[in-house]
Amino acid sequence: MQSIFREYDIRGIFEKELNEKTVKAIGFYLGEAIKAKLGNKEHFVSIGFDARTHSPVLFEWLSLGFLQSGVSVLDMGMVTTGINYFTNFFPWEVNGRIVATSASVMITGSHNPPEYNGFKITIDKAPFFGKEIEALGTQIISSDEVGATTNEAKIYCIDAKKIYIEYLVNEFATLKNMDTKIAIDCGNGVAGLSIIDIFSKLQLSFESIYETPDGTFPNHHPDPSEEHNLEDLKKLMQEKGFKLGFAFDGDADRIAVLTDKYNIKGDQLALIFARYMAKQGKKPTVIGEVKCSKVMYDEIGKLGTAIMYKTGHSNLKVKLRETGADFAAEVSGHMFFNDKWFGFDDAVYVAMRVLELIKNGVDLNAQMDSMPHLHSTDEIKVHVTEETKFNIINKIKIALQNPPEYLPAITEIVDIDGVRISFDEGWGLIRASNTTPVLVTRFEAATSEALEIYKNSLNKLIEEAKN
Repeated sequence: MQSIFREYDIRGIFEKELNEKTVKAIGFYLGEAIKAKLGNKEHFVSIGFDARTHSPVLFEWLSLGFLQSGVSVLDMGMVTTGINYFTNFFPWEVNGRIVATSASVMITGSHNPPEYNGFKITIDKAPFFGKEIEALGTQIISSDEVGATTNEAKIYCIDAKKIYIEYLVNEFATLKNMDTKIAIDCGNGVAGLSIIDIFSKLQLSFESIYETPDGTFPNHHPDPSEEHNLEDLKKLMQEKGFKLGFAFDGDADRIAVLTDKYNIKGDQLALIFARYMAKQGKKPTVIGEVKCSKVMYDEIGKLGTAIMYKTGHSNLKVKLRETGADFAAEVSGHMFFNDKWFGFDDAVYVAMRVLELIKNGVDLNAQMDSMPHLHSTDEIKVHVTEETKFNIINKIKIALQNPPEYLPAITEIVDIDGVRISFDEGWGLIRASNTTPVLVTRFEAATSEALEIYKNSLNKLIEEAKN
């Protein structure tokens, strides 16, 4: 059970780990955590859910838990994760009075297989994660049945989606009638619930596929970081001659940006945004994660400040708050704007910012053409078990204190999240995924020969640590 309480969210299999008793307890003890953190007064938690078939059931169980703790629920129905986060920053009308949310919970399995689901939690506009989630799990596992409520907490409906759409249409009014033709793949997740209306109201020229939410994901898995999941979008772009495409994950907090030449990764997109900000006279401060390219860190370092930090949406949001950086980015397509936005990851908002770049004269292909070229791999996943993955990383850290002879000469080791090992001509990363039972590796080097050497030697290091 403790394994579902992860570094930056709660995630497990419906009716196995996420059963009625556990989910009600999660709601109840989260309600208690809200009161402990913000005082024993009237509180409201805004809850939304993604397209997974069991999400409405989890909403019912979770809401009952909150009501039992005396915390009222603002029900926004099926929405994107971005809309869920958005509710933390605005007042809401319930029964003729204006209230603010103390917390939000997004019920989503993101890009995990259809049997998975989970909860992304925000309290007082900040992520609830790490040791807080771990302590919550310990409390729930050792708790008895949660009793019935005797207070006045209730469930109220709010139309967060409508307010969000109006906000973005107003925010990006200058894009109206933009002539760029755009292809969109919503992956049968929830992106289509907002982006179709936003694009339509702005009278943009676009064509979409798989915009109807369907938690069985009948067309392809909703993970745009996997190249094979982009095949239908690429086909649409080629058939219609479109030079720009967007693909979204299941809960629409991650994006893939495609041109007719490139699949632009999150770190490459970060460099493009940083260059644009620099042209506007700003010295951008940008946070990246340990998987980001050396090119991104080096090039942004010439324009402003680049900060390397841990992978994970909660980690990056906290670092963004701490540093006041302009934005943060992950290779996988999470982007967190903090300049004209609220610092949370929202792929629909990112799509609008990309269109804004193009409207202001940025040529995405030319930007990509001008980037220094290094040989690199995508994320490579090494399957292990949930119980052993962190232990393997610890063994590797110990082994690196006296590196084996087969490793090339090491110039630097960064161990804020797994180990990122720099060599003369590149680097390799080994880290434990916080959401699945895998080790994630990535490699980058000046030559293809060096890339293979780094990859083979670090894979050998992993195999020795597994035994």
